[in-house]
Amino acid sequence: MDSPSIRVLTPDDWPDVARIYADGLATGTASFETHVPTWDEWDARHRREPRFVAEVDGAVAGWLAIMSTSPRHCYRGVVEHSVYVDAEARGRGVGRALLERLVEDAPAHGIWTIQTSIMSANGASLALHTSVGFRTVGRRERIAERDGRWQDAMLLELRLP
Repeated sequence: MDSPSIRVLTPDDWPDVARIYADGLATGTASFETHVPTWDEWDARHRREPRFVAEVDGAVAGWLAIMSTSPRHCYRGVVEHSVYVDAEARGRGVGRALLERLVEDAPAHGIWTIQTSIMSANGASLALHTSVGFRTVGRRERIAERDGRWQDAMLLELRLP
């Protein structure tokens, strides 16, 4: 497998993004969400930039997008991100490449804090984020129910210089 190349996510990538998202949701540990939204719903929830896809051997192998955490001006530089990797590409540096690109590009978009909420059962994602420099700032116990079971979520953040 070649190293992932990162580029801007476009509407034409939606079929691959949706497929990877659906696969992640099917694991039961990637999100509390249970269905993939339409492109219009997804597009409306996420900031226009930065949005990335990772390509490996010419195919989309992962994606990353951000959402504002608050409409208040004082929090304009605080975002929450989502990162998903195709099942066939997991453990091969795709998620790391996407996160590193976000960290690199974030200041140019006025971002000073990147945060995420990860289900406590998702050890791979927690390890990935920690390895890129995120720190755990809290645990939300029994925050949401998924598939009939209450789940905890870990809150992580990365403060940029």
